[in-house]
Amino acid sequence: MPVSDVLITLLAEPANTGPDFGKASPVGLLVVLLLLIGVFMLVWSMNRHIKRVPASFDAVAEAPGSGTAVSDGAAMTGTTGAEPSEATRVPDPGESPRESRG
Repeated sequence: MPVSDVLITLLAEPANTGPDFGKASPVGLLVVLLLLIGVFMLVWSMNRHIKRVPASFDAVAEAPGSGTAVSDGAAMTGTTGAEPSEATRVPDPGESPRESRG
């Protein structure tokens, strides 16, 4: 049977248009309501988390529990903001790794 005969047969069949054709069920309404509630809760949670984010990450941070101000990098590494030793100091761009600051 050629493809054109199959297409004509499928297109010539009457469409399924029973008495409930095109009507939504209460299960569909429940699914939509649950999705809306889920989206609302996600947005609410995201807003709560965004309120905790500082206005700027460039500001001086306070070390937890110490009451002294330290730089952001020091707060992340747990140091006090003092100059790093030569063994742990990262060279500046353009500076050779063995070159020391005078």
